[in-house]
Amino acid sequence: MRSQTSGRGFDIVNAVLLGIVVVVCLAPFLHILAISLSSSRPVLSGEVSLLPVELNWGAYRQVFSDLSMIRSLGFTVLLTVMHTVMCMLMTVAAGYPLTQKKLKGRRLIMFLIVVTMFFSGGIIPEYILVRSLHLIDTMWALILPGLINPFYLIILISFFNNIPDSLEESAELDGSSHFRTLISIILPLSMPVIATLSLFYAVGRWNGFTDTLLYITSPELYPMQLKLYQLIQNNMVSDLMQMEGAMVSPMQPESLKAASVIFATVPILLVYPWLQRYFVNGVMIGAVKG
Repeated sequence: MRSQTSGRGFDIVNAVLLGIVVVVCLAPFLHILAISLSSSRPVLSGEVSLLPVELNWGAYRQVFSDLSMIRSLGFTVLLTVMHTVMCMLMTVAAGYPLTQKKLKGRRLIMFLIVVTMFFSGGIIPEYILVRSLHLIDTMWALILPGLINPFYLIILISFFNNIPDSLEESAELDGSSHFRTLISIILPLSMPVIATLSLFYAVGRWNGFTDTLLYITSPELYPMQLKLYQLIQNNMVSDLMQMEGAMVSPMQPESLKAASVIFATVPILLVYPWLQRYFVNGVMIGAVKG
């Protein structure tokens, strides 16, 4: 009886703590959403907290009327999908052979991969390499340099090592090649970790900013994050012009900035519910080596 009471008490405390964590995590997002839906006066006076004040859709109308923002969203979606697919193909192609005990030099290769997690050539050598390959101001400059993340590769290898060797041995006895075994047996059993790593790759590319700032100059290749950066810069100029008494757009820059942030955040958030059931299993199983 006492154990049941203590168990209920633990569940209540756990639920309360998790509720507090959820509120803390949602509060910044709700604040940005409230600013994007509020009129200029309460935003300027600091009255907006978690709920909109004097509901106003002007910021969203201005964002959706900007064709460059819509084009940037479409390009970012295409870039993220291509990047994620190619990264997963390369990560699987590198990870599966490294689980084969017959592969000569496997330990040396793993050591070299781990070294890249702690040491890199730096931004300047990477820029010189991208420029020498004539990838500047192309989509490939945002895809090829980050095709394989060493940490994600180690997670995938750890997951592959948890798959019983008897499955591969049975397939080999039936005359299956390594490629056929990978496609027909390993990958179907690895959907949790594949979905998890795909989400990691997608979010990383969607939020990528530094490489776009270095490699992209054409406006038609601007991803969402670079457009947001430009928007912030333009708003800073607009604020200076307002201080000097110049005539600028009546829309409060903070509201426009918040609306753009929501516009860029919601699409990637919609991916989570589709991968949620895989996400938890992939993180837990891929993090344990048996």
